[in-house]
Amino acid sequence: MTALTVRTRFAPSPTGSLHIGGLRTALWSWLFARHHGGKFILRIEDTDQKRFDPNALKTLMEALRWIGIDWDEGPEVGGDYGPYVQSERLENYQKWAEWLVDNGHAYRCYCSSERLAQVTKEKQAASLPPGYDRRCRHASPAEIERLAAECASEGRKPVIRLKMPLDGETTLTDIIRGDVTFENKEVQDAVLLKADGFPTYHLAVIVDDHLMEITHVTRAIEWLPSAPLHVTLWRAFGWEMPQYAHVPVMLNPNGKGKISKRNPPRDAKGNLIPVMVHDYITGGYLPEALANLLIGVGWSFGDEREVFSVAEAIERFADFTHISPSNSALPAEKLEWMNGIYIREQITLDDLAARLKAPLEAAGLTVDEARLRQVAPIVQTRIRTLNDVVAMAGFFFHPEFIPPTAEQVIQKKMDAASTKHTLEASVALVERAEPFTLEGLHAAFSDLGQELALTNSQMFGVLRVAVTGQTISTPTFETMEILGREETLKRLKTVIALL
Repeated sequence: MTALTVRTRFAPSPTGSLHIGGLRTALWSWLFARHHGGKFILRIEDTDQKRFDPNALKTLMEALRWIGIDWDEGPEVGGDYGPYVQSERLENYQKWAEWLVDNGHAYRCYCSSERLAQVTKEKQAASLPPGYDRRCRHASPAEIERLAAECASEGRKPVIRLKMPLDGETTLTDIIRGDVTFENKEVQDAVLLKADGFPTYHLAVIVDDHLMEITHVTRAIEWLPSAPLHVTLWRAFGWEMPQYAHVPVMLNPNGKGKISKRNPPRDAKGNLIPVMVHDYITGGYLPEALANLLIGVGWSFGDEREVFSVAEAIERFADFTHISPSNSALPAEKLEWMNGIYIREQITLDDLAARLKAPLEAAGLTVDEARLRQVAPIVQTRIRTLNDVVAMAGFFFHPEFIPPTAEQVIQKKMDAASTKHTLEASVALVERAEPFTLEGLHAAFSDLGQELALTNSQMFGVLRVAVTGQTISTPTFETMEILGREETLKRLKTVIALL
């Protein structure tokens, strides 16, 4: 590896938001490049114009940057091997497709879509494997001339197909799986260049990987059946082939079926488990926690550790031998746990406060940043996602106090009279508590519950609901300290009047 400059790439199609399976592939490829001090390239494969989404590229790059992936070459970065968008590289593919035809490795196919559909129908009726019948490959020169004229008269253009060997075997040596061998007779003559001049994936990926000097290709196992086509193309061109690592499928949390946006999985409570990266961004997850989780789905850190930083993963990602060839289930139930660990232990309070601003604003609240820095320490150990702050501490940022209902403030085995009496006694303590701090409030209220013959649950339940307006919130005395004496008294008296 030392004599070779590692160049890896992530080459998504901009057809929608980034799938977490694709993100895991990108992370592994990026980790490998970073470990070896190599280059990581972002290349956009947009030759499927029917599925192209003009907004997808922006969201795709946002997702990569959010998780912490940077690219050395690609869109918005540039590089010596650009352009990095395939629709801007059409001349390359057309040139090399013609080269394959001229050198006997490919041929023009003049068959209409109607004829191809008829071939498929006939093969199905005869219980034969699907695929093109290679008519144009085996046609005589005179027949080819006739087919070409017929194609032109109908206003059609031919496609270019690969001449796949008709017998023998093709073997790919995969970094994760070892040698994988295919019977050539079972592989079709794939289309390389479509009638509209756009390449298919098979041609474009080989040409681009060669011209961009890619050394290691990390891609999903779904592409393994295409390996004989690609090996054949590499050999036809006479180019040195990169090393391939076909990564396993990420399964649903129950281990049944590939995790899919078309049929998103649910947890034990019936809640949908996010499949697209942007759902995790808006769901209040830390990118560090999601990266940690995804990197470890099918890859072993090496010492049974579940929580590790990206920097630590880079240090250990020297090769692909720690990737299991078997498919692995997404441990979705671990993400909130892991996210909570990162919130509590891996980021500073100032960083947490900055990250909490977005979900509060998304909930329609106006955030005072000084107040938010006060709130961050008392929610840090109590939330598992950033979004949890809205339900727990959003009341700090309401323009006006929203008082609770009488039913909410009255605790179990209490009535309106005893609740009102508790609040009146609390007002007296709040008025004279010195200093008006967490410690001062603890000291002031230390004996009140016993004096009123209340349990801690009853007394502090009354106080918490009266001060916050909600049944679940931040700790009572910390909340009162942040609100201040004047606001706390105002809220207590409002609830007394309510009762």
